[in-house]
Amino acid sequence: MQTLADLTTLRLGGPAARLVDAPDAETVVEEVRKADGAGEPVLLLGGGSNLVVADEGFPGSVVRVASAGIVTDRRPDGSVLLTVEAGENWDDVVAATVADGLGGLECLSGIPGRTGATPVQNVGAYGVEIAALLESVDLYDRATGQIRTVQAAELGLGYRTSVLKGTDTAVVLRVRLALPGGGASMPIAYAELARTLGVDPGATAPCADVREAVLELRRGKGMVLDHADHDTWSAGSFFTNPVVDAAPDPDMPRWPVGDRVKLPAAWLIQHSGFAPGHPGPGGRVALSSRHVLALTNRGDGRTEDLLVLARRVRDGVSARFGIALHPEPVLVGCSL
Repeated sequence: MQTLADLTTLRLGGPAARLVDAPDAETVVEEVRKADGAGEPVLLLGGGSNLVVADEGFPGSVVRVASAGIVTDRRPDGSVLLTVEAGENWDDVVAATVADGLGGLECLSGIPGRTGATPVQNVGAYGVEIAALLESVDLYDRATGQIRTVQAAELGLGYRTSVLKGTDTAVVLRVRLALPGGGASMPIAYAELARTLGVDPGATAPCADVREAVLELRRGKGMVLDHADHDTWSAGSFFTNPVVDAAPDPDMPRWPVGDRVKLPAAWLIQHSGFAPGHPGPGGRVALSSRHVLALTNRGDGRTEDLLVLARRVRDGVSARFGIALHPEPVLVGCSL
C-alpha cells in the first residue's frame, strides 16, 4: 500500500488502503462516485501541502487530483477570466500569469498545493486572498450526484475558510479567477512586502517584481518547498491568526476585522515561551528555526509527535493569553 508520507509536504502519514490517480475532472467524479457507491471513505489529495494524516493512514480511497488545463479569456472590459483545472500546481499557475504580464496573483506566489484547494480555505498571503479574485467554481455535489457552477459570493469566503472547508460534500473540479488585465500588481497591503519593494503601502508595482519579492520573503521563512531543508517539511502555517473581540494586552499587535481584531498567532506563540526551533518529542519534530508558525518534521518524525507539539503550543498560548489557537491544515484520522 502507498504511504501517504510520500505524498504530503510534511512527509507524515500512514498507508492508503487504495490510491488512484485522476488525470481529469471526469475521472475525479467517476472515482468519487465509485467509492460512494461502495460505501468507502474518500480522501481527495492534491499537493498534500495542507494535510496532517494519521500514522494509521487512511482506510478508504485516496483520489489524487491531477487534472490539468488553463484557459485564458480576455473580456471586453479588459479584464481576464482564467479557468484553471483543480489539479494544476498553484505556483505554476501564478508563474504563468506573471510571465504573461498579468497581475493579480503575484502575492500568492510560492504557496504549495493544487489550485482546487485555494477556494476551500480562501488561501491568502501578503495581504491578498483568493476571495479578491475568485469568480466561480465548478463543484461535484456528492449528495445529488450533479456538477454545478457556484459563484464566489455563495461560498461564504472568510479568513482562511469557506463553506467547503471541513466538509466532504462537494469536490472542486475547476476554478475561475478574474484578473484586472494589466501588468501591475494588486495594491501592496502588507508592510513587510512594501518595505522589501521600496514602495508605500497601498501602491502597486510590476507583478514580476512582486512575485520575486514574495518568493524571497517566503524562502527566508522556510516557506518554499526544498527537499534538503527540513524547515520546509511542514504544512505551512499550522495555526490561523485568531480573531477576537478585544486584544488581552493593549501593547499586542493587531489588525481590525470589522468590529473585532485579528491577532498574530506567531507573536502569541513566541510570547508564550516557544522560540524558533522549539523541539517536540525526541527532537523528531520542531517549530521551524525561521518561522514559529510552521511545525516541521525533522526527518524521522511521526504524526503523533507533531500533534504532541501542536497541543503544547496551543495549550501554552491558552494558558498565557486565554486565547484558543485553531489549526489551519486538514487533520485526517487524527485531532488535537
